[in-house]
Formats: sequence, structure tokens, C-alpha cells
Amino acid sequence: MDAVNRPYKIPRSVLVVIHTPALEVLLIERADQAGYWQSVTGSLDFEDEPLAVTARREVFEETGIADGELRDWEQDNVYEIYPIWRHRYAPGVTRNMEHVFGLQVPAPVPVQLRPREHVAHLWLPWREAAWRCFSPSNAEAILQLPARSTQA
Repeated sequence: MDAVNRPYKIPRSVLVVIHTPALEVLLIERADQAGYWQSVTGSLDFEDEPLAVTARREVFEETGIADGELRDWEQDNVYEIYPIWRHRYAPGVTRNMEHVFGLQVPAPVPVQLRPREHVAHLWLPWREAAWRCFSPSNAEAILQLPARSTQA
């Protein structure tokens, strides 16, 4: 079954912190929840879809960004799925495993949003970006950015 015809989302996703070398972070505002700012996130389309493929696909789908240095932070977060989005998952599924990536771009780049998913974007200094995120795991990932961006 393809992702379009899948009845439920797979409870495995990626979080991609898009940033510049100066630690400016891209945040996007959800269309379905005003004031919910986040980094790029998205579920696997297929059980065996490689996480890096999911990350690149979601970045392009949500922002139009096709280039940048993708780094696997080798970090998984398990969190409770917000009740407002649980209907997207199979009955009884309440937790999601999220794998974290960073994507470095040379400078703030133009962004092309999908209006059904996101309605606005901002490039912010990393601390301010972390503060603005509605998701605790997203905020924590952004707070790790200074240490993560210096790793080879």
C-alpha cells in the first residue's frame, strides 16, 4: 500500500533542524494550529523508508529546500502524540519515535511553503527559535545546535 492510500500514519518520524553556520534556525508555523511553530517534521511513508530519505523528502515538501548538509544526530525521541493528531494513527497508538537530523544551509534561503501544511516561516537566532517551538523535543533539539554544529 502506498503512502497516499495508507489508512494510518506510521508512528515513526523525523525532525529536521534547518540552520545556518551562524545558528539561525528556520521555523514554520502549522496551518492547522495557529501559533504552533516548529522545525520540519514528518512521518515515514513506508515502514522501510530510510530515515535520511524521509528527512530530505520532508524538507523539500515542507520548505522547497533541496540542498544543504544533512547530518544524522543519531538521536531518537519518544513522545506522546498530541490528542488532536491521534486520529491520524491506528487505534491504540499513542506514542511516536522521532529521529533527529540537522540540515545546514549557507545562509537563510528562500522558503516555499505548502499552504495546507504551513502558513508562515521565520529565520531566528537559535535561542529564540527554541523558545518559540511548541514541541519540547523540538526546542531541546534546537538547544543542542551549538554543540551539534561544531561536530565533524
